[in-house]
Amino acid sequence: MAFITFEGIDGSGKSTQIRLLGARLEDGSIECTVLREPGGTDVSERVRSLLLDVSLRMEPMTELLLFSAARSQLCRERIIPMLAEGRVVICDRFYDSTVAYQGGGREVGDFDWLRDFNRRVTGGLVPDRTYLLDVTGEIGAARRAGREDDRLESGGVDFFERIRQTYLRIASEEPERVKVIDGARPRDEIAAEIWEDASRLLAEPAE
Repeated sequence: MAFITFEGIDGSGKSTQIRLLGARLEDGSIECTVLREPGGTDVSERVRSLLLDVSLRMEPMTELLLFSAARSQLCRERIIPMLAEGRVVICDRFYDSTVAYQGGGREVGDFDWLRDFNRRVTGGLVPDRTYLLDVTGEIGAARRAGREDDRLESGGVDFFERIRQTYLRIASEEPERVKVIDGARPRDEIAAEIWEDASRLLAEPAE
C-alpha cells in the first residue's frame, strides 16, 4: 500500500510524470489507481466544474472551501477505502495544492492554519510520498502558451511564483515526505529519478 501525490504549478509536467509512473507500475504488475483533484467522485467532479469555470467570479475563501469539500469526499469515498485494501493510489494534486494555490497564490489564511485545516479535511490522511515538480513561473507560462486556460491557470507569473515559493516552503518543512524534482530537465530523466525513488518506497514493508 502507498499513497503517492504529485504537485507543482501548472505547466510543471506532473501530468506527464503521473502517466509514466502509472505505466511503469502496470508493467511491473503493480496495480494502481490514478485520481485527480478536484475530482474522482460524482460530487467532486461537479465541484471541479465550478472551480474551473472561467465565467464565474469566485471569492478566494469560497474557492478554498470548495476544493476542501471535493477533497473530503474523495478521501472518504475512494482513497481511504482503496488504501485499506492494500492498493497503490496516485493522486494528481492533494492538500499541498490548497496551501500553495489558495494560501500562497491567493493569500488566503495563515500557512500553519491551512496545513492544520487540510489535515482535518482529510481525516489525518497524509501522502507517503509527494513529488514536487519544480519549475519557475516563466517556464510554466511558456509551457501553457497556446492552450486554453481554466480559471486557475489564468493567473499571472507573479501568482505562480508565489505558489512555487509556498511549495518550496512545504518541502523544506517536510523533507521526508516531499521530494523536490527539477522539472526543467528532460522528461525521461525526471521519470527515471521518480521511478528509482518510488520503487524503493514500494519495497519498504508496511508499518
